[in-house]
Amino acid sequence: MKKHFIIPLLLVLVSAVSAAPAFAQAMGSVKGVCKDIEGKPITPAEVEWYGVETGRKYTLKTNNKGEYFSLGIAPGKYNVKLSKDGKEVFHFNNVTVTVDEIVIDFDLKKEQTATAQGQGLSVEQAKQVQEQQAKAAKETNTVKTLNEKLNAAKSASDAGDFETAIATLSEANQIDSSRDLIWFKLGDAYRSSAPKQTDPAEKQKRLEAAATNYQKAIELRTASEQAAKDPNNNATLAAYYNNLAEADAKTNKIDDAVANYAKAAQLDPAKAGQYLFNTGAVLTNAGKVDAAIDAFDKVIAADPNKAEAYYWKGVNMIGKATLKGDKMVAPGGTAEAFQKYLELQPTGALAQPAKDMLASIGASIETSFGTTKKKPVKK
Repeated sequence: MKKHFIIPLLLVLVSAVSAAPAFAQAMGSVKGVCKDIEGKPITPAEVEWYGVETGRKYTLKTNNKGEYFSLGIAPGKYNVKLSKDGKEVFHFNNVTVTVDEIVIDFDLKKEQTATAQGQGLSVEQAKQVQEQQAKAAKETNTVKTLNEKLNAAKSASDAGDFETAIATLSEANQIDSSRDLIWFKLGDAYRSSAPKQTDPAEKQKRLEAAATNYQKAIELRTASEQAAKDPNNNATLAAYYNNLAEADAKTNKIDDAVANYAKAAQLDPAKAGQYLFNTGAVLTNAGKVDAAIDAFDKVIAADPNKAEAYYWKGVNMIGKATLKGDKMVAPGGTAEAFQKYLELQPTGALAQPAKDMLASIGASIETSFGTTKKKPVKK
């Protein structure tokens, strides 16, 4: 009889062990209300509970009252983040969840007040600080984007692709039209593109566009309080006026060009010689001989070693020469101007033309460098 009961008993015991139920883990619950600085519900929004130890994540959505809740969160430590439209609004770190209900509210007005008190600021002052920080962050992003546009435009211009440079800088102006440097570079792109135009009307149009952009750059920089604090402000403005003068000269606005070169020279005395030389060049091309001579005299006064100024002064003086029979008679000082060029640049690019000019007026070539006249041999 005993053998008949042993096997069934073992079967029952085995069956009983296999069917033993597992105990469920005790879970916690969390809830809270999300309000903005004005006390209004933040909705729609998401509250993310991220397990610091487990890496497990719970994402809860707020209702139209800004409320969120969850009945089943495993106990442990969590970082809790409130986000709206994909951007973080506020967060708490190392929040402990137990089997009891945990309440975590996001009250931005309250948090702002606490931050202000911690920093010794009033609520209004803390708000201003936040606004300034947001403004600074926006400025940083804008400057980054504009610099990318400037670099792209430079690369295009360096490659002779002025159409792309113009398009890129125009896009930059659409992002922020208050930057004088963008307008200046756009002026450069238009001015550089003009010689490539086969249609005279289009060439004129581009030079006029260049002048307009330079003027805008000057207006913005002149009105900028920030630019006024820049130690290089005058030098920058001088460069703007110089390029505006060049655009003026190419559209035959000679008086405007001379006036703008003069402003450049006044703003940046260190480079006055170059700006005055540009003035002399424009006046020479316009056939205004006396004014050109005066301009080159000013260049020489600013920089006595600028050889080209002596050469072009001599060229303009020859323009005033008269004929006596078959002999050309140049005004006094003409030969000296060419001879001074040869003294400073005896093998310069204009050395041979200077010698030719001297020969045309029957003057000898005298220079402190290179070949000089031989002295007579004493007997």
